[in-house]
Amino acid sequence: MSRADTILELVKASYSTRPSFKDPSYFGVPENYKEIKTLRDLLEINYKYNPTKNQLRENLISRIKNNENPFVGIIGFEDTVIPAIKRGLLAGHDILFVGHIGQGKTRLAELVSEKLLSPIPIVEGTMTNDIPTEMPYTHLVDLINGKDIEKKAPEFFVSKDCEELIKNNGLDTKIKWVDGKQRYRYVLATPDISVKDLVGQIDVVKIIKKGIELYDIDSYSPGYLLQARYGILCLDELPVLDPRKQVTLLSVLQEGRFTTGAYPVFFKPDVKIIATANPMDYTHSGKIIEPLADRLKSHIETHYPNTVEDETLILVQEMDMLNRSPGSTFLPVFILETITRIFQKIRNHPDINSERGVSVRSTIHSLEAVIGEVESRRSLLNNVITIPRYSDLQCIFQSSKFELDEIEDTSENRIEFLNNVISEVMQETSLHFFNGFFKSPELVAIKNDFKGKSFTILQNQYQSPNSKVGVSTVSTTKSSPNLYTVQLKQFPLMIKVVKRTIEEMKRMQIDFTKLAGHHGIKKNLEYVDFKNVFEDMDDIDIDNPPNSVKGVEEIWAAATELVLEYLRFTSPPILDKKEDIFESSNSTVL
Repeated sequence: MSRADTILELVKASYSTRPSFKDPSYFGVPENYKEIKTLRDLLEINYKYNPTKNQLRENLISRIKNNENPFVGIIGFEDTVIPAIKRGLLAGHDILFVGHIGQGKTRLAELVSEKLLSPIPIVEGTMTNDIPTEMPYTHLVDLINGKDIEKKAPEFFVSKDCEELIKNNGLDTKIKWVDGKQRYRYVLATPDISVKDLVGQIDVVKIIKKGIELYDIDSYSPGYLLQARYGILCLDELPVLDPRKQVTLLSVLQEGRFTTGAYPVFFKPDVKIIATANPMDYTHSGKIIEPLADRLKSHIETHYPNTVEDETLILVQEMDMLNRSPGSTFLPVFILETITRIFQKIRNHPDINSERGVSVRSTIHSLEAVIGEVESRRSLLNNVITIPRYSDLQCIFQSSKFELDEIEDTSENRIEFLNNVISEVMQETSLHFFNGFFKSPELVAIKNDFKGKSFTILQNQYQSPNSKVGVSTVSTTKSSPNLYTVQLKQFPLMIKVVKRTIEEMKRMQIDFTKLAGHHGIKKNLEYVDFKNVFEDMDDIDIDNPPNSVKGVEEIWAAATELVLEYLRFTSPPILDKKEDIFESSNSTVL
């Protein structure tokens, strides 16, 4: 048998025979797929490509049967959005996510692609994810034998680059497996996106360099649709595309193909489209043309986190801690919950423009800003651990993105509004933290303990009383009058209360770390894990401080501010706050 006959038999057998492997991990893919490195290897296992919608469906079915969650890290959507996505994928639908900014719509599209698409074998070096076995077997045989293809149908199978690679390398043509993450193509819809950006265009540079005819397929440069071939194209903010450009997508959604320019060629990208839209830009505003909205078969509404717990988990998962080392920063859960409550209150406030929404990104960015505030005001100057506390929260205006609706949206009004919300939330959070914590006689005793005395709150309690404004002098003695631990020695009962508060903080950190682990969160947990700050609670002792005295000072300071805020919010209040001075209230405790 001649070489040409051998090749013909190999290709025909591969095309006509069922795959010779089982697919335990991904639908339609052998377990050892990474060992399949050449075209010969691919033909010998009788590989068959499965359409994108089938991959999504079958891989989801497998995950459901194995009780696996492909949406690990998506929090707060378990009973609402995730079931809708599953229904849509099992039905083979293209999807439109409708929701305000910062609701995780594009993250959902990324996860669908990353977790539920099977790896596919492409000819290495091709831009359009060319799978060699997707062309007619006669074409493949000719290319392996070094011949040109005689094309009878106006359909695009593989690029010219792919054809040349197979002609030059035959059965030794290198195969590369690309996973779903690599076949995810994100496009932010902007007014300057053209039809050519979507469907591709004639590349004049190619025409000049290669000396080819104007309408030769070799002069074609792929657009977004073909760049996302065999994968997912995420069109973010779809309504921004004008109607003429939206029409371009209709044939892809309806017939699975498109044409471009004067090419007499049909392109079949086998791409799943997942689009996003803001509710104010949705179909009732006429910004998505009705035929396109109709062809996006599943419309799924997203939402902001419904609970403080969910948003706090998202906050920890998504915050950017840059290159901070574990142990350099500790984030008390009560601070995380306070920042979360601030933005949940803003989001649901009647004075806020609800159409614009208040993104979870504001919550995340505000925590990051608070950490930066602690570093610039205190921890870097004094070489102490970074632990945010209530006196650090006023900096979040720079990262709070919201628009006032009922009152004039000026910078002054927004600052006043935000300060009021911060004060309200500090009250709510401290009252919630200390619910059932105190007995009435203990509160009376604390009030009496404060008679004739005051407690001063400073962001940088290490600063010398005589230092100039804006200049910090590091205190070298533990008897500095500004240190919270030094001030607390005037209040024996408060020392006991603060120590109990630290014990409760530790319990909250342990519970939160367990909860985060239950949700599959691994990132950033070292910054909320109490044992990474103090391995032994005996370290938390102001009478016998360990070597890391400034670390102890910071944890005592955070707890002290929490207690003091609570004491001014009791009914009646135990303490008054005048600027940053806490002193006994004039009201009578019943």
